[in-house]
Amino acid sequence: MRALLLAAGFGSRLRPLTDHTPKCLIPIHGQPLLSLWFDMLLPAGFDRLLVNTHYLADSVHAFVAASPWHGRVDLVHEEALLGTGGTVLRNRNFFQDAPFLVVHADNLTRFDVAAFVSVHRHRPPGAEITMMTFETDRPETCGIVETDRDGLVVGFHEKSANPPGNRANAAVYIFEPSIIDFLLSFGKDVIDLSTEVLPRYLGRIGTFHNDDYHRDIGTPESLAAAHREFKLRPPAVA
Repeated sequence: MRALLLAAGFGSRLRPLTDHTPKCLIPIHGQPLLSLWFDMLLPAGFDRLLVNTHYLADSVHAFVAASPWHGRVDLVHEEALLGTGGTVLRNRNFFQDAPFLVVHADNLTRFDVAAFVSVHRHRPPGAEITMMTFETDRPETCGIVETDRDGLVVGFHEKSANPPGNRANAAVYIFEPSIIDFLLSFGKDVIDLSTEVLPRYLGRIGTFHNDDYHRDIGTPESLAAAHREFKLRPPAVA
C-alpha cells in the first residue's frame, strides 16, 4: 500500500513559528512531524510515501533529502494549491489502482497501522472509505461524526456549538481506488475532500477508532498540550 502525506499548508495559526518553518516540520520534543509519520508508516508495510509541497517547499525537500527514509519518499510540488481531493486526483497514478492512505501530515498522531489496514480490509459491505476517528477534548472545534451500529458514518457536524458527542474525524483515511473515478467526475482540478467528497459518501464510510493519540497542533495552545502529553518512542531503523 502507498500513502499520500498532505503537507502543503501555511500553518497560519501558528505564526510566528511557521514564518520560517512549515507546519509539517514543527518539532515535537525535537522530532519534526513528518519524521514521526515516516517512522510510523514505512516500517508498517507502506512501500512508498508521496509528500505534496507548496509553502516553504525548499525546507521540506531538504528535510526529506536528509531523512534515512529518503529512498522511499517522493515529493510533488503544487505551484497553486489543488485542495485535498485535487492532490489525490493529480497523483492518481502513484496509487497503482490499489487502496491507499491519505493523511493530513501536519497533525500529531500515533496509531496501530496494521490494525487500521485490517479494519479497512474487513470493512462493512459497500464501504469505500475507512476514516480514523478520535475522542477530542474540544468537540466544538472539530468535525464530529455520527455512526450507525456497523460503525458507518451517517452524519457530520463540522465545528458545531453543540455537537452530539466527541468522536471526531482525524483526517486520516484509507480510500478504495473507486474514489478516483468519483473525483474525475467533478471535471475540475481543485477539490476538497471534507466538503465536496465525504458528504457524498455517507453510509459508505467505515471507521477505525484511534485510542492511542491524535491532536491537531494548529494553535499555540494545542501545540503546548502536545508537548505535555506526547511521549516519543524509539524510531525504527530505515
